[in-house]
Amino acid sequence: MSDAPAQTNLTATRDELLEYYRDMLLIRRFEERAGQLYGMGHIGGFCHLYIGQEAVVVGMEAVKQKGDQTITGYRDHGHMLACGMDPKGVMAELTGRAGGYSKGKGGSMHMFSKEKEFYGGHGIVGASVPLGVGLAFANRYREEPKVSLTYFGDGASNQGQVFEAMNMAQLWKLPVVFIIENNHYAMGTSVKRAHSDTYLYRRGAAFGIPGEEVDGMDVVAVREAGREAMEHARSGQGPFLLEMKTYRYRGHSMSDPAKYRTREEVDDVRERNDPIKGCEQRIRDNNYADDDELKAIDKEVRRVVKEAADYALESPEPAPEELYTDVLAPAG
Repeated sequence: MSDAPAQTNLTATRDELLEYYRDMLLIRRFEERAGQLYGMGHIGGFCHLYIGQEAVVVGMEAVKQKGDQTITGYRDHGHMLACGMDPKGVMAELTGRAGGYSKGKGGSMHMFSKEKEFYGGHGIVGASVPLGVGLAFANRYREEPKVSLTYFGDGASNQGQVFEAMNMAQLWKLPVVFIIENNHYAMGTSVKRAHSDTYLYRRGAAFGIPGEEVDGMDVVAVREAGREAMEHARSGQGPFLLEMKTYRYRGHSMSDPAKYRTREEVDDVRERNDPIKGCEQRIRDNNYADDDELKAIDKEVRRVVKEAADYALESPEPAPEELYTDVLAPAG
């Protein structure tokens, strides 16, 4: 469901496409399993699945350099996996187990990895944006050639703190790439009903921030747009805004029946514009892999996800004394 202008001359090597295919498939299978565990009562609280949006984070990850940071909102499992975080640790956190990235105390929306430069996972709508600008400010202050990739959704793009952060980022020419994952519905309200201007890539225009609309269902298109945006930010020219036109197949969260759209609409996107199917078609068109090779990738991904789920369910719950840890940072 993307009306973003098609980019031309989008090429990728065999190894690149197979890597993108595997990474997107890992996110898809992981999220499918997370949905099953939620239904079985193993995951509590909120759980927002990333199914359908995989090309956005995998394409952006392809152009990151060592030290670049990622921060996002609460639909964050895909970002963690794309950053290279261990699926076992992510699944254990979803199930509230001690082996999770936040020791089982953060759950779906709040986990972090300093090693992988992943700074959350934030439950407050739009909160990731000023924090992402803060990361970019630190990069600028320390004179480090890092870029902050700051993700948020179409609904969050209406938050006042987003505009305040954009103004500051452009004023100080901070190295941040704002990425709006426009999946068309925020929680359950269509973009057309909530935005006076539905071209969200223009949201930074008042501050002089350049923007681009991207087919967020095409991993190679995302990669190329991301490369341009990252170079802009890293070169000292300030922030860049990318609007990824994408789509989520599931409801806003596991408790959302998604009655605000038709099944025919969702099925149409799955059939005509699925990011994984599109990548697979590129692979086939270039004779980069046959059925057996693609099935082997799926089999390997399913094994990884099963091991993650088994690890999570076998891990202990946090000890009671963990209630008192990680509350305050040590002084000095």
